[in-house]
Amino acid sequence: MNALPLTKNIGPKTAGWLAAIDIHSLQDIEQLGVVECYLRLKAAFPDRVSLNALWGLQGALMDLPWNQIPEDIKQDLRAQVNAAERSSQS
Repeated sequence: MNALPLTKNIGPKTAGWLAAIDIHSLQDIEQLGVVECYLRLKAAFPDRVSLNALWGLQGALMDLPWNQIPEDIKQDLRAQVNAAERSSQS
């Protein structure tokens, strides 16, 4: 199992937030998808979680620093988040 505190882009604070929503490994993030993980984080910690968490989760899976995520991937992730948020408001 890949411990999240030792993962690129996911420090102890974010790992704690993820653990609080029952996400404990990179495998959990992969299975749920980064957008779903981000949405769950945002719902649990609305004043603390920003889009940087989304980039960090994606970067962890890609083994890239969050600020090196290609812009096209960021745009796609933003679109997925927006679509999921619109869908949940319906």
